Amino acid sequence: MSLRADYDIWHDKYHQLDPSYDDTSTPWYQWVSDTIGSVQGLKTLEVACGRGGFVRKLARSSALSCGVDFSFAAISIGEQRLAGHDSLTTRACYAQGDAHSLPFPDNAFDVLVSCETIEHLPSPLQGLREFYRVTRPGGTLFLTTPNYFNFMGLYELYAKLRHPKRPPDQPFDRLQIFVQTRGLLSKAGWKILASNGTVHQFPIWPGRNPVRWRALESSATLKRLLSVFALHYCIVGRKSKSAV
Repeated sequence: MSLRADYDIWHDKYHQLDPSYDDTSTPWYQWVSDTIGSVQGLKTLEVACGRGGFVRKLARSSALSCGVDFSFAAISIGEQRLAGHDSLTTRACYAQGDAHSLPFPDNAFDVLVSCETIEHLPSPLQGLREFYRVTRPGGTLFLTTPNYFNFMGLYELYAKLRHPKRPPDQPFDRLQIFVQTRGLLSKAGWKILASNGTVHQFPIWPGRNPVRWRALESSATLKRLLSVFALHYCIVGRKSKSAV
């Protein structure tokens, strides 16, 4: 079975569990929403858009919003959910494609969004270079990815040692820390403008959900200072205005 087929099965499974769920309430999409500012009239692309909830949200904010995903099933679900929303169909669209070779021309988008994606790419550097290629000079990247420079990382290491054959949550996954993420973005050509983190949690009791420290996250200053220990590392990048 191919990786694409695995993702089709994965998306179908989670869609059937909750057909109304659109992802936009997740911590990473909340961070993008709080950070991105006005997108009115901008051409936006979300890579690995899944079932397309955030694409529709950007379209509702008057962006010309496009989403691309590796999974045919995810794109099909996104298009089904878009049907019937006449006010959005002229501003939102979906395409099936591989993040390593995006089906768009150079310099096509003002804003690129990538949430919890690069850790699932066999070649994250190639993907980030593709993000750079399709973004216009001076355009902006909003990227989030899991970060394991924290207690959750130690717990994952323990879990892998204890259960070496435990399958990942998604068909393909890798663990990395914030330093690796920043290095990949810089190598791909992006200038890092800002970084932050979201979700600070601790695996206190084995076999139970981690405890989230919400009081810390209510302070913007503390949240920023401790961003390198957050479960999700968030970066704003920019493509050089002089890029050809």
